[in-house]
Amino acid sequence: MAQGARLSSVVMFVHDLDRSVKFYTGILGLEVADRSPTAALLNNATGTQLVLRAMGPGVSRALGAVGVQYVVWTAADKEDLDRCEQALRGRAAHRETRSHDGVTVLEGRDPDDIRLIVTYPGPDEVPLHRLPARIYGW
Repeated sequence: MAQGARLSSVVMFVHDLDRSVKFYTGILGLEVADRSPTAALLNNATGTQLVLRAMGPGVSRALGAVGVQYVVWTAADKEDLDRCEQALRGRAAHRETRSHDGVTVLEGRDPDDIRLIVTYPGPDEVPLHRLPARIYGW
């Protein structure tokens, strides 16, 4: 079996740390593993790690600028995807749920208007074989 690098952690700069911690623990089921006044490490038993760093209210970054545009998360199962969708709807953060090529894609926005995408099944079960049209959306 070939081995290669895998995504280890995601680091996100946010406006309000408390608000973002509450959002990501509620939507993605992550737990706070460590925290300082300006940063938090969220993780879960499967090895997912999200580092949030508060940058204050005046910082911005436009969609379409050079750099990571969004991160796609994978739900554990269909029930977990449904839970994520209901949590987004409960926060008025749900934007769209769609299915294509056997994968359901849930899209929302976090409190800083950053795209949040959760899919099921994930690439271990249904890998991409062509570029998603979504990357040409801006």
